[in-house]
Amino acid sequence: MSKGGQRILIAGAGPVGLVAAAHLVRQGVPVTVLESGSELSTESRASTFHPPTLDMLHEIGAAEPLIAQGLIAPKLQYRSKRDGVIAQFDFGDIADLTGHPYRLQAEQFKLTRILLDQLQKFPEFEIEFDAAVEHVEQDENAVNAHVRRGASLETRSGAWLIGADGARSVVRNALNIEFEGFTWPERFLVVSTPFDYDQVFPDLVSVNYFADPVCWHFLLRVGDVWRVMFPIPADVSDDDARKPEFAQGMLSRIVPGVDRYEIRHTTLYRVHQRVAKTFRSGRTFLVGDAAHINNPLGGMGMNGGIHDSINLSQRLAAVWKGNAPDKELDRYDLQRRQVTLEYVQAQTIQNKRDLEAADEAAQNEFRDRLRHTRDEPDLRRTYLQRIAMISSLRRAAELG
Repeated sequence: MSKGGQRILIAGAGPVGLVAAAHLVRQGVPVTVLESGSELSTESRASTFHPPTLDMLHEIGAAEPLIAQGLIAPKLQYRSKRDGVIAQFDFGDIADLTGHPYRLQAEQFKLTRILLDQLQKFPEFEIEFDAAVEHVEQDENAVNAHVRRGASLETRSGAWLIGADGARSVVRNALNIEFEGFTWPERFLVVSTPFDYDQVFPDLVSVNYFADPVCWHFLLRVGDVWRVMFPIPADVSDDDARKPEFAQGMLSRIVPGVDRYEIRHTTLYRVHQRVAKTFRSGRTFLVGDAAHINNPLGGMGMNGGIHDSINLSQRLAAVWKGNAPDKELDRYDLQRRQVTLEYVQAQTIQNKRDLEAADEAAQNEFRDRLRHTRDEPDLRRTYLQRIAMISSLRRAAELG
């Protein structure tokens, strides 16, 4: 049965929420986005877009302007101090499976601004800033979001609500949905520096993972800086880890003899591996960080959230128009939650364990596995599909 006229509410105007909005309004479905901030976030946070994600963004007209503002990264490397380059992989080997055989390095705030600019041209779209969802109620006919607007508490009603409001999701908490998983003992420190690492490491590419039993790290080129990420031991306080001299000390481990860097920005954050017990509760759905969070090794968090949004919005549009029964929406939870557990969580946990392998046997196993994968065309192709998240999308489709 069509919900003709009833809007779909979206809590959160990050990349995941705005992708859902863009996909829905392009199908004629009216959307209201409720954003707690006074404007779109300027935090860089996620900065990697995988090939199938770019394919999806192309379908809603956002890939090309994003690519114009980003850096194309067709290759990635695994390195160590002992070995130099352990293995290099080229997404060109799966060019027959995607229209974008590369990673794109671009800060997520660039995508949200592209999307908002496009969305404002659709009469079906509206956005409210300074509108923090505080509570959710629902019945068989509608969902009500109680929204804080200054000193007043107002109600917004819709046919469905999409919770895209991040890891501390008010929507998830309002529905008492468990966020199952664990928190890593280490925190991660991300430092942005314009230091010219190309002059130090021969044949460096834009995405590089350095294995090290003491202090693994990655070098990720984003715009005119390198983002460098390190694990920070539990016995280092947050205050100490945020000090400029601490970041300088961490950076000095990468290049012997260089102990002073220009630092543009630092971020310290705790790292979790958690998945909501369900992605659907009645007329309310969880997407992105509200539904699942993971460590950033592999760049799968935001990408998985965008995949959530496309999967869900396709189904919501069909049900809203009366072209599919309500039970069609259950397939969202079935598909996206299962692939999050099987692929995103499993892959990101394995990435971390490989880079931090402490004993000689584990280190050798990782290097041998990478080299064998690199040298065997079928294994290399399978591996690229997995790290590009093509395999997880295929698996979702198999789940029915």
